[in-house]
Amino acid sequence: MISKYLYLLPEIILLTTGLLVLFLDAFSKELDVGRRIFGPLTIFGALSAGLVSLLFLGEEKILFNIYSVDNLTSYFRILLCGILFLLVLGTQEYNEKRIQHVGEYYFLLLAATLGGIVMVAGVELLTIYVGLELLSFSLYVATSSLINDKKSGEASLKYVLIGGVGSAILLYGLSMIYGASQSTFYEVIQVNLANPEIINLELLILGLIFFFAGIGFKLSAVPFHMWAPDVYEGAPTPITAFLSTSSKAIVIGFLFRFLAGPLLPVMEYWQWLILTLSVLTMIAGNLIAIQQSNIKRMLAYSSVGQIGYILMAFPSLSSETLSAALFHLTGYLVTNLLIFIVVALFYTKHDETQMIDDFRALSDRQPFLALALSAGLFSLAGMPLFAGFFTKFILFQSVVQNGYLWLVVIAVTMSTVSLYYYLQVIKQMYLYDDDKEDSKWSPSLSGIFTTGILFFFMIFLGIYGTPFYAFAEKATMILF
Repeated sequence: MISKYLYLLPEIILLTTGLLVLFLDAFSKELDVGRRIFGPLTIFGALSAGLVSLLFLGEEKILFNIYSVDNLTSYFRILLCGILFLLVLGTQEYNEKRIQHVGEYYFLLLAATLGGIVMVAGVELLTIYVGLELLSFSLYVATSSLINDKKSGEASLKYVLIGGVGSAILLYGLSMIYGASQSTFYEVIQVNLANPEIINLELLILGLIFFFAGIGFKLSAVPFHMWAPDVYEGAPTPITAFLSTSSKAIVIGFLFRFLAGPLLPVMEYWQWLILTLSVLTMIAGNLIAIQQSNIKRMLAYSSVGQIGYILMAFPSLSSETLSAALFHLTGYLVTNLLIFIVVALFYTKHDETQMIDDFRALSDRQPFLALALSAGLFSLAGMPLFAGFFTKFILFQSVVQNGYLWLVVIAVTMSTVSLYYYLQVIKQMYLYDDDKEDSKWSPSLSGIFTTGILFFFMIFLGIYGTPFYAFAEKATMILF
């Protein structure tokens, strides 16, 4: 029995680190512990969990019939721990300056990451729902972490209300799928759904509609995206980054396992649902983003559009399309994290008005940050030499090969449209003069270091992303 728990070592490390941070925060006066210890402790926990996850590559084991440790789990363990590590490393100064209760804040980030891993690795409906709620409740609270900021509290309230509705709808859909398949275990659900004599088809179709509506809320897919711009705007910038990266990756990872497993036999009944979500999300996300003057709201709608591209892979489930989607997801996460860390570094030294024209003449004041932000925006648009081009090319190619050329035409058109609103930010950085008297400022060394790492990976993925694609193939191959 002890050996089984060793497979949960990354999760145990995250949990232990979180509890230690919470304990030290609660007794900080008695133990004479300063605020600055929590960031390095979180960084150490995330890095340790990520490195330990490497030990389980190639393993295929089901623990207690509810939890799978395999290459897909290992991929997301490494990915999520890596995001947490880089996010905290790059935004420590922002957190120290703007977050009210730093210890609780870091605990919530660790708990959200842990819940996400449980959701991706779970192979039983109640298990994944526990992971989802741990993720969701942690982010509800973390959204309200800014010091004396009414927008932050308002964003948290909206997130709780709409997120709660989304979770309830998702749970309702899962309960109907359980009723139709007569089991909560993925393996049994798949067997039962493949037998038309067992399933209740009407209940299943209704459950699928509710399920995808709930997933739409969690992914901020259109028309369930209404919470995203307000929450992104009001939340602390690092939490906005987490919502835009880890939170999205977790739900996509869950869909990989759930759609390619239990729901694969009834694919014909949910294909049209996810196709509709993909098309609406791509079009609406990119078109509404054009109208935004607030950079966080613009990035929120950009994130909505990017989710539409990833959803293209699901109507034609295969190892090729899912590995392409996972590869593109990785490139998107690296790029978006880079953008948000640059934004956080900027607002660490400036009032967080969040307007696009705040970045006026950034190329004169901080040329490297301007270059990194420009490269990140070009990558999201799918320009060559950056991660977004290569990963989108692989994704679009796999979708075309499965007969959805019309879907790729829409995606390419929307990628071209997105270039317009990304260029609005680049224009402010490079084409306008600095009109502020005191414009000298210096980002933290850890922020510059983190930005450099992400910038390097983004370029590396764009030029030679083959090793990452091979890793993504191994991770998704176990689903088929």
